[in-house]
Amino acid sequence: MKKTILFILILVGLLTAFQQINQKDDSDKLKSVLMDYLNALKNKDIKKMNALTTTDFVIFEDGKVLNNDSLINFFNSFPKIHAEYKLDNFKINVDNNSGYMRYFNHGEFTINDTTHLIFNWLESATFKKVNNKWKLNFLHSTVRKR
Repeated sequence: MKKTILFILILVGLLTAFQQINQKDDSDKLKSVLMDYLNALKNKDIKKMNALTTTDFVIFEDGKVLNNDSLINFFNSFPKIHAEYKLDNFKINVDNNSGYMRYFNHGEFTINDTTHLIFNWLESATFKKVNNKWKLNFLHSTVRKR
């Protein structure tokens, strides 16, 4: 009886440790998907953006509901824009098939090589696992008040 209880305790401990390792791996994967998405947006690479997002992906930004196409159209309305994003203060929750994160986004933009703009956002994102691959499902962005 004591051996059975000891075996069960060891098994539960190992399963818990493996789950924590998997959650850490998945947290890193979610960050990677988000950074790849922002890089694709920066490069106006709609194919890559679509590959990183679910088919029903939307963004809530400044009171608007956008998808990848409308976001690219917005960026294309500027003749020349260079964007850099720095993300920090991540809080991530992951389970087997979905994930959620919130974080701060610091964006710097240069338009036509002359106009320099800085924005700070509070953002949250949701992810779904599709065909065993993490995809961005929803992004919400609000300008951060100082």
